[in-house]
Amino acid sequence: MTPFIRLHKDDDVVIARTQLIGGALIENITTKGLIPPGHKVAARALNTGDAVRRYNQIIGFASQPIAAGEHVHTHNLNMGPDKGDFARDYAYGADVKPAPAKREATFMGIKRADGRVATRNYIGVLTSVNCSATAARAIADNFSRQTNPSALAAFPNVDGVVALTHGTGCGMDDKGMGMQILERTLAGYATHANFAAVLVVGLGCEANQINAWLAHSALREGDNFRVFNIQDTGGTRKTVDKGIALINEMLPRANAVKREPCSAAHITIGLQCGGSDGYSGISANPALGAAVDLLVAHGGTAILSETPEVYGAEHLLTRRAVRREVGEKLVERIKWWEHYTEINGGEMNNNPSPGNKAGGLTTILEKSLGAVAKGGTSNLEAVYEYAEPVGAHGFVYMDTPGYDPVSATGQVAGGANLICFTTGRGSAYGCAPSPSLKLATNSALWRKQEEDMDINCGEIIDGASTVAEMGQRIFELVLATASGEKSKSEAHGYGQNEFVPWQVGAVM
Repeated sequence: MTPFIRLHKDDDVVIARTQLIGGALIENITTKGLIPPGHKVAARALNTGDAVRRYNQIIGFASQPIAAGEHVHTHNLNMGPDKGDFARDYAYGADVKPAPAKREATFMGIKRADGRVATRNYIGVLTSVNCSATAARAIADNFSRQTNPSALAAFPNVDGVVALTHGTGCGMDDKGMGMQILERTLAGYATHANFAAVLVVGLGCEANQINAWLAHSALREGDNFRVFNIQDTGGTRKTVDKGIALINEMLPRANAVKREPCSAAHITIGLQCGGSDGYSGISANPALGAAVDLLVAHGGTAILSETPEVYGAEHLLTRRAVRREVGEKLVERIKWWEHYTEINGGEMNNNPSPGNKAGGLTTILEKSLGAVAKGGTSNLEAVYEYAEPVGAHGFVYMDTPGYDPVSATGQVAGGANLICFTTGRGSAYGCAPSPSLKLATNSALWRKQEEDMDINCGEIIDGASTVAEMGQRIFELVLATASGEKSKSEAHGYGQNEFVPWQVGAVM
């Protein structure tokens, strides 16, 4: 193998496959100084202000003269004086292609009475406000297999009882955008196919009144959906006792399920990346994209998100929009984010994180170009706002922040029944009620943190696998996980603390 990776013949940089020392020969160019693995090396001399290309796309501008063979990173590459406001050809629909030939993979799913299909079978305890979080956790803790193994011993088909609490629900405009997002998110979880039953606990005086939420969300109480407030019940102890009693009533019904063959069309994956590095856009992200294309061919759905992390690469998505208005909605969300960050004293290039930069990523443009690779090459069917129900099949987009727990929470609220999460620096993440698969971008991470990683896409960097072969392996792992095989994060008990609804607006 060569000690570097060239992604496109016209690129101005190549990527170090391993750590390079000064004097290494790259394409008849001698490296100057130490180049960390995953970082960029100048393939030609660049002048101050020159656009720098990777993936044959602009990732920034030289902030000083760069010699051929020199390390290209934050010290000599930036977004430029215009902060990346250079022309991008949105070319709406230019790359739309015919639908792929229909394929028919199956997995062992759980069919609900309304026709939806689940990949897991939980009972959820949700809260209307942070004030009821302690009571909700106490209710769920009574059924913990770790601390009370006998509680669910008679209900082997129930994956667990989980409390999904949050830090908001009051001190906010009860008619504002923040409340609308919270209501949408809670409604998405309350009706998620992976919950056999749901209990909602409130305080009673909060801005997010349960009765108002029910009315706005067209939800009604029933045997498998119960709501009540601490103030009405008479205090914490009575609330916990009541919650435990209600769940004990729900458990036999929740347990009365079986797995049976279901079409892969019922799988909806939320696509995530966190702790990204210079290899993310070369290995795990394009491999996940290949798996997405396979899922779409089988009628399934994949949700790309994290709008601040597609910034600068959105033109690659608008070209795949099946209708002009789909692409225009994505651009409108990009412009909303530009305004949102500005009024909060930030800018879109505040992302990447320090860990991303240590891993070789320099600007948000570079990070975004790698991030969109998770979406494969399929047509973009629809664009959704945060936590909106996803009704379209195929490849879709949901507007979310880049912060992984907040983004994935929105995707699950929209209906994702599985998450695929790529990482190069190392992530310890899982979410309930949807299982999360973590894909390592490099073999060094796999060896160091294998207990958290589900598959090693670093084999692509090592030359032991291709993107297409790894995509097939990911797709097969998705089917196995959707059928009940536990992910690494599930084995560690992740999921309850990672429920983080997007909080927008003033806290009053």
